[in-house]
Amino acid sequence: MRPSEDRLSETRGLVEALGCDLAFLRSENVRNPSPGYLLSGGLLDRLAEDVKAHDCSIVVIDSALTPIQQRNLEERLGVKVIDRTGLILEIFGLRALTKEGRLQVELARLLYERSRLVRTWTHLERQRGGNGFLGGPGETQLESDKRMIDRQLARLRRDLDAVKRTRAVQRAGRRRDGKPIIALVGYTNSGKSTLFNQLSGAHVLAKDMPFATLDPTIRKIELPSLGEAALVDTVGFITDLPTHLIDSFRATLEEVLDADLVVHVRDRASPVDDVQKYDVLSVMDRLSEASGTPLPPMIEAWNKIDLLTDYMRAALNGSTHGADDIEGVPISAITGEGLEVLLALIEDQLNADRKLYALDASSSDGALRAWLHEHVVVENEVYDEDGGIKYSLVMSAKDVGQLIAAFPKAAPTLSS
Repeated sequence: MRPSEDRLSETRGLVEALGCDLAFLRSENVRNPSPGYLLSGGLLDRLAEDVKAHDCSIVVIDSALTPIQQRNLEERLGVKVIDRTGLILEIFGLRALTKEGRLQVELARLLYERSRLVRTWTHLERQRGGNGFLGGPGETQLESDKRMIDRQLARLRRDLDAVKRTRAVQRAGRRRDGKPIIALVGYTNSGKSTLFNQLSGAHVLAKDMPFATLDPTIRKIELPSLGEAALVDTVGFITDLPTHLIDSFRATLEEVLDADLVVHVRDRASPVDDVQKYDVLSVMDRLSEASGTPLPPMIEAWNKIDLLTDYMRAALNGSTHGADDIEGVPISAITGEGLEVLLALIEDQLNADRKLYALDASSSDGALRAWLHEHVVVENEVYDEDGGIKYSLVMSAKDVGQLIAAFPKAAPTLSS
């Protein structure tokens, strides 16, 4: 299947984001992929000729390559070859600025490299082990490399567990402050960081390129009537986002799952906006399933309306809900158009989902009391003569679900 023009444009952006000069970009219709090379016959010969003619030093195949295909292509073309996953990992490696970001990228890279070892280096087998001719082969270079990578993976996972604990403590602190948490998500280059800067007055890197932002950033913003809130900017998603990256960045992406509200920033000027939306929601669903945490409520910011025709702008301005009944607001993060309406919708959603609950509990239940003070807003707690506590709690529907999951006997009721 031949890639679309939008996919080719995205590939061009990824290559340029790596800092490479693009010699040529071509789509190929590979009807019968070669197990050894992916490309075969005239397609492979033409690629080899063009690589030599343009004096290329690297070839990017915007597809998934098996370890054997990658090795064979490198031998045939005489240059380094990387696939889509390798390309995205290289970009992440360049953009990771914080220690946490570098840890996550290194973990993803090692997971990727470990998967590339399978059946690749069996020719480096060492002396046979065991007695007699039935003895199996001794340790191979493959096994040695796997063991070395596994040791590095174990170390990185320990370091990231520490990051995860630190983030959990920070989230608990924000919960105790009672400030709502709003997370921005979206396809890469949809304008999340530009919107983040507009709303918070921050100066996060915002460029017209994929993955301008890697490390999640949190800033305070002022809502019209609710006052102070925490706004979280996250890494952008992309079609065929490598599994290794989703797994590695889970510690920071969990900031999204802990939010009171998710704002999905969509590039409504993109001809493949609906496909990009599906890719973002797929990653969100995967994170939710992996953590066992339900997704927070979501609204949409329909960005880049300054690039739309008058007809398309009018159609969006006449809408309040998307095809799946999620409320949306047309905005331009560049010009600031529609941001006041977006902030008002954010407040409406937060107010609608946060209600006052009453809960009766025993003063001896210290675990419940600790959980409440860590995860929700405790408006009041009154001790009675019988050793009980009457709590007044401000909670969202998500908070109630998490409370009951942690303490099945808890029975919060809506205050009248």
